[in-house]
Amino acid sequence: MNPGGMDMQALLQQAQQMQQQLAEAQEALDEAEVEGTSGGGLVKVKLSGRGQVEDITVDPKAVDPSDAEETAQTVADLVLAAIRDAEAQVERLQQEKMGPLAEGLGGGGMPGMPGGGGMPGLPGF
Repeated sequence: MNPGGMDMQALLQQAQQMQQQLAEAQEALDEAEVEGTSGGGLVKVKLSGRGQVEDITVDPKAVDPSDAEETAQTVADLVLAAIRDAEAQVERLQQEKMGPLAEGLGGGGMPGMPGGGGMPGLPGF
């Protein structure tokens, strides 16, 4: 009989299962790719499931050769908006893949991690 009422074997087994689930979720995020868009598709940004920018595409229609200064600012704004769109999708994907693990820890996230998360390379965790 364990004086604390805790079955250490069961706790270790649960920790191993959670570690396996975490590894599987991280692998799924490594393989995932999301695309953010802005300007009705004039700018597209691809991010990995971990939030790293993989590619940026700017449609030539976004460029007005008669006004380079205005075009430069417009394209910069469109790129920023597309990145934000993609980041929001990455956050939703991470919640989908990692959320159940946080719930399995009593909703508090990973023990010992500030704010219940803070995993390097995983914004929002």
